[in-house]
Amino acid sequence: MSILTQNEAFRNEPFVNFALEENKRAMEAAIAKVKAGLGRDYPLHIGAEKIVTEAKIKSINPGNVDEVIGYVSKADQTLAEQAMQTALATFETWKKVPAAERAEYLFKAAAIMRERKHEFSAMMVLEAGKNYAEADADTAEAIDFMEFYAREMLRLAATNERQPLTPVAGEDNKLTYIPLGVGIVIPPWNFPLAICVGMSTAAIVSGNTVLLKPASTTPVIAHMFVELMEEVGLPAGVLNFVPGSGAEVGDYLTTHPKTRFISFTGSKEIGLRISRLAADTAPGQIWIKRLVAEMGGKDGIVVDETADLDAAAQAIVASAFGFQGQKCSAGSRAFIVESVYDEVVEKVAELTKKIPSGLPEQNYAAGPVIDQGSYDKILGYIEIGKSEGRLIAGGGKAEGNGYYIQPTVFADVDGKARIMQEEIFGPVLALGKAKDWREAIDLYNDTEFGLTGAFFSKDESRIEEALQTMHCGNLYINRKCTGALVGAHPFGGFNMSGTDSKAGGYDYLLLFTQAKMTSRKL
Repeated sequence: MSILTQNEAFRNEPFVNFALEENKRAMEAAIAKVKAGLGRDYPLHIGAEKIVTEAKIKSINPGNVDEVIGYVSKADQTLAEQAMQTALATFETWKKVPAAERAEYLFKAAAIMRERKHEFSAMMVLEAGKNYAEADADTAEAIDFMEFYAREMLRLAATNERQPLTPVAGEDNKLTYIPLGVGIVIPPWNFPLAICVGMSTAAIVSGNTVLLKPASTTPVIAHMFVELMEEVGLPAGVLNFVPGSGAEVGDYLTTHPKTRFISFTGSKEIGLRISRLAADTAPGQIWIKRLVAEMGGKDGIVVDETADLDAAAQAIVASAFGFQGQKCSAGSRAFIVESVYDEVVEKVAELTKKIPSGLPEQNYAAGPVIDQGSYDKILGYIEIGKSEGRLIAGGGKAEGNGYYIQPTVFADVDGKARIMQEEIFGPVLALGKAKDWREAIDLYNDTEFGLTGAFFSKDESRIEEALQTMHCGNLYINRKCTGALVGAHPFGGFNMSGTDSKAGGYDYLLLFTQAKMTSRKL
């Protein structure tokens, strides 16, 4: 595998082809290695201290619920306060570290993760229920984020890349980007490495210190990242690992007067709660907290009668059921013009029925959903769907000693139905009929979310109009609505999908900095 250096232009980490026997064997060996180390205890990391607590988060394999991934120490408010004070003290030195030195930690970590990528992926196969390709893509994206943000910090720090200012005779004027302070990073469980790494390293390379509170269902893969940053020599206290309850630790840190920013990825409901809590000014607080929020989606695909219907059906199924529909970008609905509706519905049903379910470590296309709460919620929505549409595939539990649900499709669903409007976050797809392509776009736009979408057509004038009228942060033409690549598809949505922060884009690091203008009389 090639090792990028900071002198090379950024390029995306290539995905592994698991159709090749040697790659399949390598992943199987990595899974066996990770399984041999399951059931360990994992401490908190607060500065240089490794703290083991009596209270633990028990991480289990959603595909085999009898298998314990690990026991992760759980912070309380006292330990959260200790972590905050450590991060505050460390910030005073870390903010003075040159940008090139900060970036070098990311380059080193990316190189090591690239060498051990199957081990990181194997942990996600077991802890998150991802198949080989989904886990590999997650690891590749984590590598991409580190490579990309390191280069971005070097660009922002370079004198000739600063914002050009209008010259004034007799003055030397400069605009520089300085760090914010201590940030709380709250990543999701569905991309437990990529988004965790991306949010944390963007803040760190910008000169901030971080309190990382991982998702309670996937804390062990987050700890692997923390260990990696320790291995590359990141100074103690820059990245602090504080798993814990959202109600206890999350709320405490969000409302803390010394918290400068919160970087969150997760549900609309929790994102709005964080927004409300962060908006209140705590005693002793001297700034407005900055919130970078990536929230939910109710994404969809529009298909007109000129489209390649086979390609459209394949994209609908891939977007809906990749990683069991547990992506904020997942295409959980599709609107198809009536003249080709029946044909596309039939193709989607046929493709969906062919998706095999089983253990992620055996690389089945469909695995489990993440936990009991999600399992119960999704099955509940399937029951709602049976009264709102015509069931054409799936419709219930799937076999296995875990949280397995059949990939499920409902046809003839009204645009105002609950399964068309509410984020289910599971393998449930709703199909609706439109009289023409413009009505299909109107139906697509009728949502409180605005993250991803796709439009399938061969008509250039329609494509141009769709580009203007489909309201979402990431719009794709004649391809699936999942699979954004760092640098190529900066990712973030509108409306209730978040603050449109555009992760993996050229302005993302600005969210973790503040611009300081200096003017010197000559």
